[in-house]
Amino acid sequence: MMQQDFHRAEFDQPHPERTRAIMKAHPEVRQLIGRNPYTALIMVFVLTLQVSIAYGMGKLGFHYWYVSLIVAYCVGAFCNHCMYVIIHDATHNLVFTSKVWNRFVAMIADLPNLVPGAMGFNVYHLKHHAHQGDYDYDADIAGHWEARFIGNKWYGKAFWLLFFPVFQITRPPRLKAITLFSKWTFLNLFFAIVFDTAIVYFCGWAGLVYLVFSFFFSIGLHPVGARWVQEHYTYDMDQETASYYGPVNIVALNVGYHNEHHDFPAIPWNNLPKLKAMAPEFYDNLKYHTSWSKLLLQFLFDERYSLYSRVERVNKGKVSVDRANKAA
Repeated sequence: MMQQDFHRAEFDQPHPERTRAIMKAHPEVRQLIGRNPYTALIMVFVLTLQVSIAYGMGKLGFHYWYVSLIVAYCVGAFCNHCMYVIIHDATHNLVFTSKVWNRFVAMIADLPNLVPGAMGFNVYHLKHHAHQGDYDYDADIAGHWEARFIGNKWYGKAFWLLFFPVFQITRPPRLKAITLFSKWTFLNLFFAIVFDTAIVYFCGWAGLVYLVFSFFFSIGLHPVGARWVQEHYTYDMDQETASYYGPVNIVALNVGYHNEHHDFPAIPWNNLPKLKAMAPEFYDNLKYHTSWSKLLLQFLFDERYSLYSRVERVNKGKVSVDRANKAA
């Protein structure tokens, strides 16, 4: 039978304690903290690549929609997912020193996704770091209705992954202390409308369809979509965060190093493997994944996995405002 609720835990999330222990044992990890402005160059390259492919698909036309589907699965999904990681680093202000410039990087990286999500992610993701596992503040946790609706059968979970962004939109209304709209969200929307219009004008509707395919594959029913499962879903509740150490990290900008990122959110993506190498005694004994493809199949067909396969914190008072500010 499917688990009927999240695993309730009264203990605090593991990352702050491990951060303090690593800093005490390896003070040299401070050298890894900083920004990586070269991330912006990667963003420009990937954006250029996606627009170029969309233009090519537009020239082929709708009759070759299956070519768009294949190219989106094999190339576009990885490109868009890479852009999600750039949005993620910009959210932590790890590209430039200026918060404003980081937000512009996030909005530009958001363009191939066609729908404006970067500025919303900016708010929700920082809350996730500060309030990991808190149902009232962590948008990364599925709603109760969502978990019960999807269930633990493969077809329900496949449907959930395929329409993952749609389900994410339903979560913010339940969250506390969340400002849904700001000048940045409207600017994000403006950027998206201008970009989408330009794609239709210069690449045609067939080019837009390619980007739609890329968007859904990049965060859904695709090996890179297993990232959402890898990070915090588990039926072994002794460890609620897991990393992925596999080859896709090369094009996913080391986003698989998730324990490392939660421990040190001020370290940019290129230095996360160095963190693991500096403090092996803290990471080598943790469970990790080596294949997103294998994990995707396991999540779909292992009925022990459901959206309830997560830790929920019931002692919510332990997370301080200071930690939220540090995560920002």
